[in-house]
Amino acid sequence: MVVLKNEVWLIKTRPCIIFSPDISNKHKKSVVIIPLTSKLKEYPSRVNCTFQNKNGQIVVDQIRTVDKIRLVKKLGTIDDATSKKVYEMIKIYFK
Repeated sequence: MVVLKNEVWLIKTRPCIIFSPDISNKHKKSVVIIPLTSKLKEYPSRVNCTFQNKNGQIVVDQIRTVDKIRLVKKLGTIDDATSKKVYEMIKIYFK
């Protein structure tokens, strides 16, 4: 299964961004993901985004690893501007 960084995949019922690097995604049976949510909260670890014309947030405080067999289907890709915001938040969150 080909999975690339910054793609959004459905995992069970939740959309998630693939965070792990492409080289890792190519060779490992698991991927690192960051969930998306449509419930907006004023938490400092959230990044606002719009995906498929829906406002939501990327939940940086819930980064985890899942087996690729849990990936249901590819939903799309986040844009570069949102990707940059996510990586900046990760730097702040794990500082």
